[in-house]
Amino acid sequence: MGRVAVLFRLMPKGVETDVAAIERQVRSSVPTGVTVRGTQVKDIAFGLKSLLVSVVMDDTGGVLESTENALARLPEVESVEVMEEGLL
Repeated sequence: MGRVAVLFRLMPKGVETDVAAIERQVRSSVPTGVTVRGTQVKDIAFGLKSLLVSVVMDDTGGVLESTENALARLPEVESVEVMEEGLL
């Protein structure tokens, strides 16, 4: 079994959403065995910001989907998208 690095992009529900508050909740929301390697706030346009979340996980079935679902359940998150995925 290998390890996989995944980059997620979380989009907030609106311009007024506190992206830093979402960022603080990310580490406690991911499933067991998933390590958050880092986060970064990126400007999109007209005051809208996204949150990039880099994680490392085992290459086992269902872990990617469960992580994506856990991030999507965070309050004030509109959508979650996998931006990059690669074996380590």
